[in-house]
Amino acid sequence: MLTAIVLIDTAADQIPEVASRVTDLPGVSEVYSVTGKADLVAMVRVREHDALSEVIADGISKVPGVLRTETLIAFRAYSHVDLEQAFALGLDD
Repeated sequence: MLTAIVLIDTAADQIPEVASRVTDLPGVSEVYSVTGKADLVAMVRVREHDALSEVIADGISKVPGVLRTETLIAFRAYSHVDLEQAFALGLDD
């Protein structure tokens, strides 16, 4: 499983609407409203590299209200939770 962390800058008056639309995109497991460098952070989890461009470039970047994105690709996960198994079992609901 590939994981990308997408920092999203939005129009200030559209944060909740953008978050809702991004959450509905296939491959987006969660969206957080945050303080700091970005307005939203989306966690994208896909099985193939090609799917990253579909979710991020063709999906998130084209959501109305999204001004800019910055994508961080995860190389390795350090966690006490087996994320691959959690998503395979449907525990991400």
